[in-house]
Amino acid sequence: MLKAVIFDMDGVIIDSEPMHNKAYHDMFDEIGIDVSPELYQSFTGQSTINICKRLRDHFKLEQSPESLVALKRKHYKQFFETDSELGLIDGVLDLIKDYYSNGLTLVLGSSASMGGIKQIFERFDLNQYFKAKFSGGDLKQSKPDPEIFIKSAESTGFKREECMVIEDSTNGVEAAIAAGIFCVGYDSFHSKNQDYSKADMVINNFDEIAFSKISHLFK
Repeated sequence: MLKAVIFDMDGVIIDSEPMHNKAYHDMFDEIGIDVSPELYQSFTGQSTINICKRLRDHFKLEQSPESLVALKRKHYKQFFETDSELGLIDGVLDLIKDYYSNGLTLVLGSSASMGGIKQIFERFDLNQYFKAKFSGGDLKQSKPDPEIFIKSAESTGFKREECMVIEDSTNGVEAAIAAGIFCVGYDSFHSKNQDYSKADMVINNFDEIAFSKISHLFK
């Protein structure tokens, strides 16, 4: 029986990717590196600190990963505070309310920083629906490592086979499957060049996984 759902945030709950994209590329320009589209796309679903470690190693940078993280977050904060059009992804709030009203335990498992998660949850009043929130930035490993989903599932108090993950990235799908949790790959127009072949189910619209439509899959 389905008892808990673990949501990713960027690309599932909110389309903050344009802000992250601009913040990263402003940071790239500031430190003078040229990041190819292929390399940038490989970062999707990973935590900022792990991305910055990869950048340091790849470009042999003198800056520490922590200083790169601070630089990127400075740019992101500016965009977040000035972007009045930032909104939740279509249909996700209805899905969250649907699951919550049917007694499912909801947890967030995101590679975003906890500060960024709290900003989004406070701005859109989401705390009332979620039991716990996990940030990849606070963990030892980043997606595709399963650590974040293992910890998220443990926090629900239920078995992993009673949980479901909703993800929009290759790294996130691989992390969920590695954790042994049923994974829904959300393939929307926000997603770019991500691989959902390992997902248990692929959707284009949140209506496809309303509680009444997916609960029978776990009986």
